[in-house]
Amino acid sequence: MIEANQREAETEDVAPAESRPRRMLNETQVLEIIPVGRTTLYRMEKSGRFPKSTYISPNRRVWFEDEIIAWQNAVDEFDPRRGRGKARRGRAAVPGGHDSNTR
Repeated sequence: MIEANQREAETEDVAPAESRPRRMLNETQVLEIIPVGRTTLYRMEKSGRFPKSTYISPNRRVWFEDEIIAWQNAVDEFDPRRGRGKARRGRAAVPGGHDSNTR
């Protein structure tokens, strides 16, 4: 009888989560969670580094909260060899400390 009650408790914990609707976040809500600007958000989405949004009407774009949480967990795993911004990529030090564009 204890085992039956335990099984029922396990199925009750699992079933509501699966049948519950996914929470949708609009752009403003996503930008409150993710510390980037609007343009950066769209660039990350376009390059595949952020979850894709979904249009629920012609002018209404949303992201699913569970996908953003999964993305945050993946980003949380720090990789010391990850790439950095374009400005830091391949820039060689110029003797004398001057940039090649300065006179």
